[in-house]
Amino acid sequence: MMEIGDNGRLWVLGGRTSSYALHLTDRDELLHLHWGPRISLEAAAALAREPLAPHWPFESRTDGLEEYPVEGGPRFVRPALSVRAGEARGTAWDFTGSDVEGDELKLRFTDPAIGLALTLHYRMRDDFDVVERWVTLSSQLADGSLELLRADAATWTLPERDGWRLSQLHGRWAAESRLVRSGLTPGEKVLGSRRGHTGHQHLPWVALDAGAEATEESGEVYGCALGWSGSWRIAVHHLPDGRVQINGGAGYDDSGLMRLAPGESYTSPVFAGLWSGAGFGGASRQWHAWQLAHVIPRAGKPRPVLYNSWEATLFDISEDQQRALARRAADMGVELFVVDDGWFGARTHDAAGLGDWTPNPTRFPGGLKPLADEVHALGMQFGIWVEPEMVNPDSDLYRAHPDWVQFQPGRTRTEFRNQLVLNLARKDVQDYLWEQLDGLLSSAPIDYVKWDFNRCFTDAGWPGEPYPQKLWVEHVHAFYALVDRLRAAHPHVAFESCSGGGGRIDLGVLSRTDQVWTSDNTDPLDRLAIQYGFSQLHPARVMAAWVTDSPNTQLNGRVSSLRFRFVSAMAGVLGVGGDLTRWSPAELAEARDWVALYKEIRPVVQLGAQYRLRPPDGGLGAVQYTRGDDTVVLAWLQAQHYGEPPPAVRLRGLDPAASYTCPDTGTVYSGAVLLHRGLATGLRGDLDAAVFRLRKA
Repeated sequence: MMEIGDNGRLWVLGGRTSSYALHLTDRDELLHLHWGPRISLEAAAALAREPLAPHWPFESRTDGLEEYPVEGGPRFVRPALSVRAGEARGTAWDFTGSDVEGDELKLRFTDPAIGLALTLHYRMRDDFDVVERWVTLSSQLADGSLELLRADAATWTLPERDGWRLSQLHGRWAAESRLVRSGLTPGEKVLGSRRGHTGHQHLPWVALDAGAEATEESGEVYGCALGWSGSWRIAVHHLPDGRVQINGGAGYDDSGLMRLAPGESYTSPVFAGLWSGAGFGGASRQWHAWQLAHVIPRAGKPRPVLYNSWEATLFDISEDQQRALARRAADMGVELFVVDDGWFGARTHDAAGLGDWTPNPTRFPGGLKPLADEVHALGMQFGIWVEPEMVNPDSDLYRAHPDWVQFQPGRTRTEFRNQLVLNLARKDVQDYLWEQLDGLLSSAPIDYVKWDFNRCFTDAGWPGEPYPQKLWVEHVHAFYALVDRLRAAHPHVAFESCSGGGGRIDLGVLSRTDQVWTSDNTDPLDRLAIQYGFSQLHPARVMAAWVTDSPNTQLNGRVSSLRFRFVSAMAGVLGVGGDLTRWSPAELAEARDWVALYKEIRPVVQLGAQYRLRPPDGGLGAVQYTRGDDTVVLAWLQAQHYGEPPPAVRLRGLDPAASYTCPDTGTVYSGAVLLHRGLATGLRGDLDAAVFRLRKA
């Protein structure tokens, strides 16, 4: 719902439980009014009439109040927009009008002195509390160009409070998405990636609560999430007067994004914001529901149980070996069989073959179709792994086109994982990848593509290009366009975003892929903390999680039961990645039972409302999913001490007046008792786990 007042200079966007209000002063200053619980147009108008608070000498009258502060004029905050026109920097805006199209508000401004037009976009859907914001900048010059040094998608303004606590997700390879909360001190807190992709180090999301007062299910929480899969920056500003603003957009620094020729435009990614009065859990459930409804493609269709051959075979693969694994996977109840790295070109190790996307004739003499046909005959879908944006120097592609990679002239071409980054901003590279991937998906009945990105940008040069800096943005746009084009041409194919694990997870990539690879770390205990942090923003429907071999030889040598491994992975999109040829008949039979159970609870886990009942902090952890009359609880005990039983798990979101029945035991529970006293898990010892199903009577 959108309301407009004050002769078209006051706007109130309304969502499910919240409002967002802004107004334009008689000086054409666009000021923020309100972001929080629902308010009326009359209340917003009263806020607009209040005079600005007195400001100290040497300070700006509008710092911390503007909807979109820019470089230029009497401002000292970090600008959301910085423009260079010739030798001049900065902008000054004239308001030219507003438009409402459906649930989208457009506020239009122009700077006639430099020939630049700015449109601020706002969208808030009636059934959600998420506000989507982005900007469009267009050159109105007759000749010459404008350089966008910085063009953030939005600036978010928080209400005045005594103090704020900042929540963020940080990490590294194999330790992504770990949640940390800390007091926000004066100054700037900057998160981001300068690596060319979203990065393992931070997810582009922050949340703030006033005075550390919010809990999992109560209190005010403000959150912001960026939809961009390249280098990015979110800056949280604790201003000298105590106000807090949050900027976010593409690009890590101010070295330049784009150069606009006459008639050209730039559209920023979406920087979405959310207010919740129901704590961190309530905020997460709103984020999840919004993504399932408006971001993730085909989100209402649960994802299949997957088997991936990587950990069983590494690069030493053959068609017969894959057939043997496929038969075991099918017998286990797997629904999607994926051949990982090593099926193409001269890819017998990680130093060769990337870029040559045709099946290895020795390993797959008939191409991929015979194996795909057999996988289909076994009742499974068929998938493959690719890494299209990369190339090995030892490849036919690189030998033919060494100029197609990012590089700085006269400098050594740095290799990570024996590979270089293709300059996807080039039209010829885009055309090549389209031809290769479209041909691949047309050559065999392929249902799924795991799209990897295993190398950060370094030496990101583009010799011969007048404005090489644009490759940081244009690479991402080209990646998006390529995936979009492939999806349109092959609508039955599902895509997973992978980047050495969780290195490319954001709202931008999620708007065009079906799931994401959360982490290369498949240790079931480590995964609990990773998955807990991931759930702060993203739903279980997109969170791929695998059951692999024990002991975990890749990282820590930890030994864990098949039960613990499965219950850990069942918190998201279940996959299996171990060497099934080494699993005993008893293990295969137990795995078959777990897969069957997961299929029964899958709609609730992947599409239900999630409640984080207990964090995975060393003792008992638990998470609950509820959809309609069905509730599923997953519980994990890391270690039992002194023979003491773990505490009961108090459930949430149930009807206290109803009864709930467990179909596995026939036990009937009171909703009020489950909410107040809790559910006894019966877990004991080390690394124990269980699944509980409840149905409302």
